[in-house]
Amino acid sequence: MQRHRVLAFTSAALLLQLLSPIVAAHGHDDDHHDGGGMHESMHGGNDSSIPSAPPSYFSHPDYRRWMFAHIIFMVLSWVVVLPIGVMMSIVRSRFAMPVNLVFLVLNAVGLLVGTVYNNRTPDLYENNSHHKSGWAFTWIACAWVVMGVVDLYARKARASGGPHPPHAGRHSVSFAAIAQYQRIQSAEAQPSRWSDDSGQGTERNTSSLYGHSRSPSVQSENQQFAAQSPTLHEDDIDDGDDGSYDAAEKRGFLRSVAVDRFLSRNVPRVAAGRTFKAVRLLYALIERTILILSFVALTTGLAVYGGIFRGNDIFNGLAHFIKGGIFFWYGLLVLGRWSGSFADLGWAWNVKPPAEVVGRRKAAVPSAEFLESLLIFIYGASNVFLEHLGAWGGEWSPMDLEHVSITIMFFGGGLLGMLIESRKVRDLLNAPIHSIRDGDRYPNEKNEAWQAPKTYRFPMNPLPALIILLLGMMMSSHHQASAVSAEVHKLWGSLFAGASLARGFTYILMYLSPPASYLPSRPPTELITAFCLISGGLIFMGSNRTASDLDIQNRNTVMTLEAYGLDAMFIFVVTMGFTGLLMAWETLVIAIKGWAVRHEGSRRAFSTRTPGAGSAA
Repeated sequence: MQRHRVLAFTSAALLLQLLSPIVAAHGHDDDHHDGGGMHESMHGGNDSSIPSAPPSYFSHPDYRRWMFAHIIFMVLSWVVVLPIGVMMSIVRSRFAMPVNLVFLVLNAVGLLVGTVYNNRTPDLYENNSHHKSGWAFTWIACAWVVMGVVDLYARKARASGGPHPPHAGRHSVSFAAIAQYQRIQSAEAQPSRWSDDSGQGTERNTSSLYGHSRSPSVQSENQQFAAQSPTLHEDDIDDGDDGSYDAAEKRGFLRSVAVDRFLSRNVPRVAAGRTFKAVRLLYALIERTILILSFVALTTGLAVYGGIFRGNDIFNGLAHFIKGGIFFWYGLLVLGRWSGSFADLGWAWNVKPPAEVVGRRKAAVPSAEFLESLLIFIYGASNVFLEHLGAWGGEWSPMDLEHVSITIMFFGGGLLGMLIESRKVRDLLNAPIHSIRDGDRYPNEKNEAWQAPKTYRFPMNPLPALIILLLGMMMSSHHQASAVSAEVHKLWGSLFAGASLARGFTYILMYLSPPASYLPSRPPTELITAFCLISGGLIFMGSNRTASDLDIQNRNTVMTLEAYGLDAMFIFVVTMGFTGLLMAWETLVIAIKGWAVRHEGSRRAFSTRTPGAGSAA
């Protein structure tokens, strides 16, 4: 019964994905026929209630339920379900594929509803980027799920000692080894324990596969396979590449059906060698960036829905959305650090584990403060070219020069922060005092006096916080074209200043009591830092306004607020509520990831300790 549900679920997802383009190609004649009446009713309603508001889907009176349904399904799929699927995929949980299928179904329904809405309403935002990027991101998500299936079956074949394509220079497999392998495969349903703790299974060139064991029993062959399996360090391949799949995954996600047999037989043949490595690399890349793609899709959808950033205002909107989005994701990263993410890199306000614990590759990753300084450096270097996009080729205004000066401050401050985080630079700064010890002028000096202070074990770099503090102070008093715009800038400037002060208190706590454990210390001040950065970044994104009011059809965020009679407090209150909800959801998602890690670990431990547990599961 369960496998029929899975097949029906998968078929429904694919069917909905295929129906969306068909609906998009249908009904254009009727839409053009009704377009004039829709325009008349829409403009009539706008003239009576909001005279200066430009035409937009937000003010369009018809088929609003379809738009609301589209928004609800897209938020459910890309904001609620997708983050859980990404977390499950990162830890290689057996629940990753069902969650991703739920995501595809919800996204397909949202696409179908949105396509119907587009065909029943006039095009109020011609040549917008949301439609194009939405379809592109949908196909990327579908490809990611397909690559997840390929990765699942390829790793399942490895974990179960399945066949691998022969490589050049390796020995051929003997008939005795083939017979031994067939006996093991045929005994898969019997109560025998399969050990997959090593992460690689058995390759063709291992001794157990060449028939060195004299025991004819399948149980002894299984034990020999487990004993001969090479140990794979966690750092050698991407996260979760330990082949640790339970018996249910070894039998296949679509257990005992034709699709499962087809995939189990053909995927390991295709996804092998360099092809498998390329698929895994692309899969991991999409896995780490698909949430950013969802952010781009949602923000472009918001811009199209509100009818903003038309004409030359697109440059002003892009500048504010990009810069505000950076601070928004920076705040999410800060909350992730507080929650314990990246503890193996030493980013969770903990002592960085050595290479013996986490591997050489993770031990070589620089500190989080270095990454923050690098982002500030890149921010300053790139925004020099963004400050004048709205008036490209024209005369530079004093405000443009002020903005360029701010970017130079980011450039220099980020560079200084990276120098402070450089171990080589710090060692050179200590060279004068080290020369005294090397000269052996004080042979009776105690050795403890030459030991590095405890604060050296933990990076304390106030430059990123200082740069953001200065930015907040500047923007709080920056001249704007309207009172609402000035108030909005003051709001996010004050929030950035609050984030910097909270980070300063964090460093005071860390200096007074440096971390001494690999576990996250979770300073409470970082919650304030994350909240201020997330909310400040969102308000930053909505603070764009041009100085000219000549073209009422080209609206940006602040002008749209003014057109609807709203003030800065409206966007402030809405952002505060959304930030609190989003932070709670991120914390819950990271907790779900921890539950998945513990759940999979307990299943592996139970399968290892209990004979026959793998086949009985």
